[in-house]
Amino acid sequence: MTQDPAPQPRPPSDFEVQTPSPSLPAEARGRAVERELPGTVFLLCDVTREEDVRTLVSETIRRFGRLDCIVNNAGYHPPPQWPEETSAQGFRQLLELNLLGTYTLTKLALPHLRKSRGNVINISSLVGAIGQSQAVPYVATKGAVTAMTKALALDESQYGVRVNCISPGNIWTPLWEELAASTPDPTATIREGTLAQPLGRMGQPAEVAAAAVFLASEATFCTGTELLVTGGAELGYGRKAGQAAPVEAPTAPS
Repeated sequence: MTQDPAPQPRPPSDFEVQTPSPSLPAEARGRAVERELPGTVFLLCDVTREEDVRTLVSETIRRFGRLDCIVNNAGYHPPPQWPEETSAQGFRQLLELNLLGTYTLTKLALPHLRKSRGNVINISSLVGAIGQSQAVPYVATKGAVTAMTKALALDESQYGVRVNCISPGNIWTPLWEELAASTPDPTATIREGTLAQPLGRMGQPAEVAAAAVFLASEATFCTGTELLVTGGAELGYGRKAGQAAPVEAPTAPS
């Protein structure tokens, strides 16, 4: 996923990761892209299942004869949870998808990327670097994706394989819209997300895609890079203390 939604209502305490069914929405969108773009091939793959990932890589090689780039974009952002509302099981499920899915595809693709001197692009998140309230498991997985990117860049440089990541901020996607709709005041939630960027708007998925194309084809002297696609959301000072936080007025030094 390429968005970090504004705070939402707290979920039930027994919440665990429930990713969407892989069969209908994702497949329908994939088939639509396959019809729209000549030469595109859609293969349904659950990145938490290594056998699916092996099939994805082998079928790509069978059809195209080589592999030049992979983009690890599969991921999920759970609804907001305070730390005490999280569970070890939910955390493990999120790790399987957001982190180990990226690891598995990369590992299986590397023999082919080394032959082509290709590159890896991981989709991380701005919050992996700056944090996010009520999102400890998600932030941990995305911070790990960024760290893994840098480690892989070092290991694969000997083969001429570049490894970079993109860290999006607020990107206006159907999931962002869906999460906003679940809040008491969707309009206010969307406005809050919009005003988080100095540019005064959210990003578009096409802008993240353009960053990936740049890293894949033009940024030939970049490896281990984290490219922020955030509209400047990380810049400057801002109010951080929540309504429940104790606030103390400054006092003059004695």
